[in-house]
Amino acid sequence: MSLTDILSPSDIAAALRDCQAPDSFSPKKFFQISGMSKKSSSQLKEIFRILDNDQSGFIEEDELKYFLQRFECGARVLTTSETKTFLAAADHDGDGKIGAEGIELFKC
Repeated sequence: MSLTDILSPSDIAAALRDCQAPDSFSPKKFFQISGMSKKSSSQLKEIFRILDNDQSGFIEEDELKYFLQRFECGARVLTTSETKTFLAAADHDGDGKIGAEGIELFKC
């Protein structure tokens, strides 16, 4: 399964366009534009599984900086500031990594 099986390619493209400039990435806005915020819990867990590059069950800081590239190969890398802000917003237990439940925080 790929992200485009769950999310519209045009919504993904719009979300990536919105955060092209360094330090313009907002997780909540990205989730809204891409359509992720409207997905069911099971769909979000599948998206998380796809984004969890090493399949550890967590998205660690090293994986998170490449978050946008999981949506499109040529997308930019998140800046250190964006990565730390994203991690802080979704790491509800402070262990330095995001579990599948962390992605639910951006659901509207």
